[in-house]
Amino acid sequence: MRRLLRRLEGPQTLGRGPAFWAAFAIVLALAITYPYFADGYTVGNTAYFFCWVFMALGLCLIWGYGGALSFGQTAFFGLSGYAYGVLTLNVGAAYGFTIAAVVLAVALAAGVAALLGYFLFFGRIGGVFLGIITLSVTLALERFMAQTAGPDWRIGAARLNGYNGMSGMPPLTVPWFDGDIVLFPDVALYYGLLGLLVITYLALRILVNARFGNVLVAIRENPERAEMLGYDVRRYQLGAFVIGSALAGLSGTLYTAWGQYITPSSMGLTAAALPVIWVAVGGRSDVTATLVGTLVVLGGFQALTIYGSQYALVVMGLLLVVVVLAAPEGLVVALMRGLARLARKAPAR
Repeated sequence: MRRLLRRLEGPQTLGRGPAFWAAFAIVLALAITYPYFADGYTVGNTAYFFCWVFMALGLCLIWGYGGALSFGQTAFFGLSGYAYGVLTLNVGAAYGFTIAAVVLAVALAAGVAALLGYFLFFGRIGGVFLGIITLSVTLALERFMAQTAGPDWRIGAARLNGYNGMSGMPPLTVPWFDGDIVLFPDVALYYGLLGLLVITYLALRILVNARFGNVLVAIRENPERAEMLGYDVRRYQLGAFVIGSALAGLSGTLYTAWGQYITPSSMGLTAAALPVIWVAVGGRSDVTATLVGTLVVLGGFQALTIYGSQYALVVMGLLLVVVVLAAPEGLVVALMRGLARLARKAPAR
């Protein structure tokens, strides 16, 4: 138990001690009771936000901890979302097959990421060139899916439908004794995503505070020195890339199951840039900051698109510029460290 707690409170994550975990328990309790005080639309909308957070956490691992800026998150998001649609439209949702479809779709995203990452990292491609190649892959996949509008573009019973995208996929279903439980975008889906998000967050805290995370941070700070110490830099970078891409694929399947549709626009240039803004604003070097920052920015971005859609992307771009110039470590990280300094000064006073 102590060893697990040390991993949860290791040097690569902010937040430790009874005060932090008490705050975590309070926030979790509020999240659990939230559906009792909110209407169905708001709960379903919050579940929509949860779908995107997994992709942001994956980019945090790749970029924030590994130092490799990737614009390929939405490529794996879309690939996994389309895979979920093809599988469920052909097989159906009986006996909880949608859960198996999620696993298979995420595995496909991880496999493609392993293949692409092998050529990237073992080919010694890094820096700005890594971002260019991953963005090129994303846009190429988006262009390809956009031209699949004809009746010939189908996989079994699933038509790809070009710009219009695929629709009519069944929502997530969980097999149960009295019949399958359908997780529509309401309270049931909200609780399922909340539980999955908490498990993913805690697992990432353990991962980044283990040897894997420590070496990954060392590679980010000085890859040459890490290699001189005997670490295979390429293997660690590839591992982070595959895990982060699998999380992006998980976002894609959950989003597709939530809305029961997926379109090529989810892999466009704008979509590829948004996860970078979420992670940078919150704080790319910490999973807690990424989690909180992503939810806040998603809420703000949605409000902007409702009340001033023409300004939403402009505001997001300005926000990124301000954060890079004024708080490069991220707003949430800066706030948490400021509160920690005040807490240390309080006993002395």
